Amino acid sequence: MSRITGGCQCGAVRFACEGLGRASICHCRMCQKALGNAFAPLVATRNLVWTRGAPKLFASSDRVQRGFCACCGTPLTYEFRQAGVEVTIAALDDPTLAPPTVQHARGRRIAWTDGLAVLPETSEADRKRWAENYGGLVSHQHPDHDTASWPPRA
Repeated sequence: MSRITGGCQCGAVRFACEGLGRASICHCRMCQKALGNAFAPLVATRNLVWTRGAPKLFASSDRVQRGFCACCGTPLTYEFRQAGVEVTIAALDDPTLAPPTVQHARGRRIAWTDGLAVLPETSEADRKRWAENYGGLVSHQHPDHDTASWPPRA
């Protein structure tokens, strides 16, 4: 089995696991706030190890702690005492490996999320403005693969 890897945006925290379990989306208010998003896409892991750094932990309840990068703030884990560690799907180097198969707390979902698939895409004029504003942008984001060190030395 191939190793599945991931990490935070700045590269200070990296992880690997031997496999993935159930992928889900949680709409509860605690997950919304923890990710600063409308929902939390999470996937269970098998044999998770930290390969660079480690997340800082916040006890979001008496049973759950959440891990995040102390340097860049990327949300990384959901750790429920009885169930093990889940990672945020977008923190995987290849998020396509974990398509969600179930939703939790749908009654708490933010109503406008139901219409996301039918929102119009940006116009050609908007895309052109984005290209002008962001053309030549130099990203400091860690690449979607393991590196011997980070940030790169000049």
